[in-house]
Amino acid sequence: MPETHELSQTAHDRLSAEFEQLTTVGRVDIARKIEAARELGDLSENGDYHAAKDEQGKMETRIAQLGALLRNCRIVEAGDGTTVAVGSVVTVAHDGDPDDVETYLVGSIEERHDGLDVISPASPMGSAIMGARVGETLSFESPAGGTLTVQIVSLDR
Repeated sequence: MPETHELSQTAHDRLSAEFEQLTTVGRVDIARKIEAARELGDLSENGDYHAAKDEQGKMETRIAQLGALLRNCRIVEAGDGTTVAVGSVVTVAHDGDPDDVETYLVGSIEERHDGLDVISPASPMGSAIMGARVGETLSFESPAGGTLTVQIVSLDR
């Protein structure tokens, strides 16, 4: 059974628009590029043709990826800003050290924006901090082994 991805409404709308653009305008544009390259002659040594076919392959891979993600997603409500939820931007201090802080966007990698690192709610740290409030200290098992502790320093939507 495919994994269900949690997406904010904003991310879902953005990904749906990208999917629509790629499956309509994108496919037509790439077909035109391939046709124009074919008209240049010998395909075995035609760099434009090979570049267009490579671009087409990458586009079709992205279309398949988006299609699977959109078919197997669940739209989640934005958090109320008081607890960590999908779509939250959370800053954590590692092991209680206020100088060792990192800021993450909680959600699917497709939620990424503003250059923030993304942490999955299903990851060890992500599942530990889901539902937490500013000031809470939480521990979780690191995939590399050992227990790590973080404190929620700030939280934004």
